[in-house]
Amino acid sequence: MTDVLRRGRASLAFSFFAQGAAFALLVTRIPAIQDRYGVSDGLLPAFLAAVPILAGVGSVTTEQLVKRIPPSLLLRWSQPVVLLALLGVGAGETMVELGIALAAFGLAVGALDASMNMLGVSLQRTYGRSIMLSFHAVYSLGGIVGASLAWMGAHWHLALWVSYLPVVAVLLPAALVGSRWYVDGDSGPVDEGGGAGAGGGLVFKLLLPLCLVMTFAYIGDSTVSNWSAKYLQDVLGSSEQMATVPYNVYMVTTLLGRAIGDFGVRRFGAAAVVRLGALVAAVGFAVVAGAPGAWVGMLGFTLLGLGLCVLVPQTFAAAGRLFPGASDAAIARLNIFNYVGFLIGSPLVGAIGDAWSYRGAMLVPLVLVLVTLVYAKSFAAQPDRYGGGHERPRTADVGRGSNGL
Repeated sequence: MTDVLRRGRASLAFSFFAQGAAFALLVTRIPAIQDRYGVSDGLLPAFLAAVPILAGVGSVTTEQLVKRIPPSLLLRWSQPVVLLALLGVGAGETMVELGIALAAFGLAVGALDASMNMLGVSLQRTYGRSIMLSFHAVYSLGGIVGASLAWMGAHWHLALWVSYLPVVAVLLPAALVGSRWYVDGDSGPVDEGGGAGAGGGLVFKLLLPLCLVMTFAYIGDSTVSNWSAKYLQDVLGSSEQMATVPYNVYMVTTLLGRAIGDFGVRRFGAAAVVRLGALVAAVGFAVVAGAPGAWVGMLGFTLLGLGLCVLVPQTFAAAGRLFPGASDAAIARLNIFNYVGFLIGSPLVGAIGDAWSYRGAMLVPLVLVLVTLVYAKSFAAQPDRYGGGHERPRTADVGRGSNGL
């Protein structure tokens, strides 16, 4: 049984890594994609918005599908679709082909993100201790690798499909082989009426605080990913080369924070870690907003990585604790607000920056992450559910493996 758990955890970690790499390869090559297909600046936002919108549709669909089929099966087949859609983005020639590839990518990403986190939460419940941050740390590592490969492709002026093909050729068969060892948990029946019910059904009123935290976290994250380079160059007067550094620093500190975050949860509890993360992120935004120069701004973005990195994994984990009888449905619905935050964050900061100032715009995510403190009690472990005392002994109840184990 222990070997089943170890294989399940390793295979799921690889899935997180592959997804991080694939997503980074897409978003970091947007200028090249725009040039390849001749997408105008006016049309580009519509293409970019379509991906998270369709991902939300994919997450909603996943909530319904997991009532009939295990999350492991959805993950097994959605990950190859994501990778092949990425290749399609690089290999297409017409705007229609780009639209089809991005639509497939978005729908599959929604199912992939939801099912990955479902399996992560169920494995954490089986292990009896915090391991969710480790999965998201591997995702961050994949993002760093993907962004580095994208930089190499751009540096050597490689065609998009040439950059994407070797990555897909390695990750796709490895993901398919690894999917044999996914381990499903038992989410229990979902109360269709949305009440608490004896089956432990999903009560959206209880889930709403976590949905808000997820949205605020991704508003903060999208602010860094979309505006850090412009902010450093246009507001703080850095060079063009230095302006590319903040996001890389943010990704590295995100990886470091997640790599050690599980130990903090085990020692101090999820609520304390979330409170600390929100405070550190707020300080980071304050430093960025008030920075007199580029180097102080870099310090702010470093703090943002350390603070924001714990919020999303712990939000998924908290949903699993709140709804032990309907965790799959809760995670699928919560995952939608990942994309809501992504859609809101960048336009919101841009609009405030244009209408007022970009320094002032940084105060908006600062306030929102501080609001997270109000909802931190939703992360506290309940004594009659997983996580009481922050950790319990490992159990041999591993649910059902996707290969029949």
